[in-house]
Amino acid sequence: MLTPWGEALDKNAVLQEYPRPQLVRESYYNLNGLWDYAITASDACPGAWDGEILVPFSPEAPLSGVGRILKPGQVLWYRRTLPFAKPDGGRMLLHIGAADQRAWVYVNGLLAGTHTGGYTAFTLDMTKLLRDGENILTVAVRDDTDAVPLSRGKQKTKRGGIWYTPQSGIWQTVWAEHVPENYVQALLFTPELPEGRVHWRLTAPAPKGARIEISYQGTPVAEGETDEDGCGSAVLPPEQLHLWSPEAPNLYDVTVTLGDDVVKSYFAMRTVGTGKDAAGHPCLLLNGQPYFHHGVLDQGYWPDGLYTAPSDEALIYDITLMKRLGFNMLRKHIKIEPMRWYYHCDRLGMLVWQDMPSGGGQYNLLTISAPLITGVHLKDSHYRLFARTDAEGRDSYTRELEELVAQLQNCPCIVLWVPFNEGWGQFDAKNAVRLLRRLDPTRLIDHASGWHDQGVSDVKSLHVYFKPYRFKPDKKGRAVVLSEFGGYNLPVAGHTWNAKNFGYKGYQTPEALGEAVKTLYETQIVPACKSGLAADVYTQLSDVEDEVNGFVTYDRRVEKLPEALMRAIARELKVD
Repeated sequence: MLTPWGEALDKNAVLQEYPRPQLVRESYYNLNGLWDYAITASDACPGAWDGEILVPFSPEAPLSGVGRILKPGQVLWYRRTLPFAKPDGGRMLLHIGAADQRAWVYVNGLLAGTHTGGYTAFTLDMTKLLRDGENILTVAVRDDTDAVPLSRGKQKTKRGGIWYTPQSGIWQTVWAEHVPENYVQALLFTPELPEGRVHWRLTAPAPKGARIEISYQGTPVAEGETDEDGCGSAVLPPEQLHLWSPEAPNLYDVTVTLGDDVVKSYFAMRTVGTGKDAAGHPCLLLNGQPYFHHGVLDQGYWPDGLYTAPSDEALIYDITLMKRLGFNMLRKHIKIEPMRWYYHCDRLGMLVWQDMPSGGGQYNLLTISAPLITGVHLKDSHYRLFARTDAEGRDSYTRELEELVAQLQNCPCIVLWVPFNEGWGQFDAKNAVRLLRRLDPTRLIDHASGWHDQGVSDVKSLHVYFKPYRFKPDKKGRAVVLSEFGGYNLPVAGHTWNAKNFGYKGYQTPEALGEAVKTLYETQIVPACKSGLAADVYTQLSDVEDEVNGFVTYDRRVEKLPEALMRAIARELKVD
């Protein structure tokens, strides 16, 4: 099954766009394309290669050209020649957007570095390993999926239902850039309203004295410098204070000059929080005002690329489709996307609730499903109940959560963190909340989406599928969010991944599905919204493998419900 973008894919020009719009410099080498690959039973470098793989598609993805599943214990090897030699001064950095689950990187046979965690980006300095003339890059990846307690998301060795085909190896863009010795490593902009001040923090070997120039639609509006800690701030002129929202996604452009290093970035003036609406109900705030989050569960799977969208246009399609249907929020479910996806949400105007990919051991069915029926919430300090007895797995989760925040913190679209979902590998959620508050005090937290509420986050989070939803205020006075519901399924002939038909309530025609969705919102969600519901998240954006409960088919070729119907629902919720 191919999407339109997978069908049109040019193997000689795969995902060529600059992969990190939040920090752009002119020096850029895209390393996507055909690499040699081999799959071995040990960690010894292969004596021969099995063929070619199209990076950054996993070997399990049809677009990779491989069509093999990496099994637990096996090692996936990559090799290619680098298009550059040792630089004359400065540093040469290698960036890998994501490699699932553990990666070892070699330059000319020497270890450049390692990374554990299949969802976060990592950077290695390969300057000292480069030589004049030809340079060979080799990457080894081991992915044991659910045989180890590392983060795996919705992947499962034995897929089916809500668990999907395992994917492995490199699945986001590989690229390199040449930087000076003193270079900008990270940027963070933090808005302060209503006075219109923006704070910045720059990370570099020697951050003092960097020049910050801010403009809006080509007009300079403010400037400043960094102190010895890389920090500084500026007040935007009142006439140039343009707030960001889904309705008006205003972005400020930034040029940062640190010695010989010049980078481009952007930020937005927006704040999020909780408060009370005009009726006194606890609610979510955007820029200090009550704002209803009307959202969709977005899993980011593709039939031809699995975790990897076949093109930048494909990423944009999903976001713009949901905007056309009247939604203002996407819950990025159990996955971290390439940085360009967040950039498109920033510039197009889409709120994002960001999940942390789940991990741990084999989940106890009673633990992860009983609250749906009984309403019982277990204390997540009982590691055995939540399949979190492995201390290394817990430590890895915490480190990956820190990497997640560091990687995405400068994206204005992200308004809420979701560290755990439905008890999948949940543990010590109170500690996760403390960590998130320390790392990022500017965003909201849903610490236990669905159930196993530990009472410590900004919202009361509910998943309701098999019974009518009736709003009840939270006893702790938190904003109540319906973070999953719906899931109505409609198979579309010729556009299903297989013969399975998984969903929560089935329909046979678009008309019947449309009427059911309309009734669901009108009889349950709209009344709940009037009573104090602060957000809703319908399941889901697209079909995924067995699941046929998306607004669009898995191949993104058939949109199941008319735009007029969904926008009418949005108007009833007062978000359109």
